[in-house]
Amino acid sequence: MKFFIDTANLDQIKEAQDLGVLDGVTTNPSLMAKEGIKGEANILKHYVDICNIVTGDVSAEVISTDLKGMIAEGEHLASLHKQIVVKIPMIKDGVKALKYFSSKGIKTNCTLVFSAGQALLAAKAGATYVSPFIGRLDDISYDGVELINQIVHIYRVYDYKTQVLAASIRHSMHIIRCAEAGADVATCPLSAILDLLKHPLTDIGLAKFLADAKK
Repeated sequence: MKFFIDTANLDQIKEAQDLGVLDGVTTNPSLMAKEGIKGEANILKHYVDICNIVTGDVSAEVISTDLKGMIAEGEHLASLHKQIVVKIPMIKDGVKALKYFSSKGIKTNCTLVFSAGQALLAAKAGATYVSPFIGRLDDISYDGVELINQIVHIYRVYDYKTQVLAASIRHSMHIIRCAEAGADVATCPLSAILDLLKHPLTDIGLAKFLADAKK
């Protein structure tokens, strides 16, 4: 399973990259705003800055909701850097845009997916990635990881090449459960990745080794 970091914070991206396990980055307008990145020119420059840190795919989201606008934005984003993946919302014109970009060889990430039916449409339209938001499903008392199971099963039955990118991950157990479900990618905060390092028996064992080494 690939690890993407879900942030626009360059320091966190560098830390994840230095850890040696980072495969890519996902961003969105909310994450950009959180880092105080404002204005189109600054946002576009920030995408390039991210691409210059990592070696994998970097999802950059369109803000248009009509087909013409999404195509214009997406083509411009894709021209910024070869690692850019155009992030498209799961709406009717979004599905049309996925098909258009697929025909042009431009990578896409279909975002805001909350059902297996939406994921099926995205795959049919040729999306490179599909992003089910599991944490937000958990928030409304639905098992988000069960949706990952459904999508992975459907894609394998019909041999769709679209990668399942588990998004809205809140903690390390989300990552483990998505890995068990067969997700191709997990995108999450740096804190969730670092939490995978932690286990009390590791701390106890290391403390004992160090104590014994002093004897």
